[in-house]
Amino acid sequence: MSLQKGKILIAEPSIIGDVSFNRSIILLADHSTEGSIGFILNKPLDYNLGDLIPEINSNFKVYNGGPVQQDNLYFIHKVPKLIPGSIEISQGLFWSGDFKHISDLIAEQKIDENDIQFFLGYSGWDANQLNSELDSNTWILSENTHQSDIIRAVDTSFWKDKMLALGGEYSIWSNAPEHPSYN
Repeated sequence: MSLQKGKILIAEPSIIGDVSFNRSIILLADHSTEGSIGFILNKPLDYNLGDLIPEINSNFKVYNGGPVQQDNLYFIHKVPKLIPGSIEISQGLFWSGDFKHISDLIAEQKIDENDIQFFLGYSGWDANQLNSELDSNTWILSENTHQSDIIRAVDTSFWKDKMLALGGEYSIWSNAPEHPSYN
């Protein structure tokens, strides 16, 4: 399987203890010879969009997208006709776009949490860094079988579900405690 935007990265159980990526599922939003950008899909933060931007009266969850530029808000969505400037990730799934339109769409209740997902920060890799991490078994590269419905499919058990789907030795890891030191 080739590394390209639209694929997902599943954190190998071996990176337990990595604060940013432990049990992460990352959607690759961009990949080129210059590097890669992705968003952690399954790490909700303790606040919502309205907490970050009070002018937007919204309870949309905000997720930890990754350790890079955590003071910036990013988003993926599946409504490119409503959000000018959208960049296609894969069939039916987009990132970025005109944020002013998004705040209007939320206020007018024309989009909901099944259409868009917000992130603080992103995950980024320099040229060949992600290939190197794949070679060292830090990540499992997988198809995004959910396509644009991945926004709706994400929850805190997403990593565990992926481990079970991989089967074999990964099934055992699905039941390991998230913080083994707490045992």
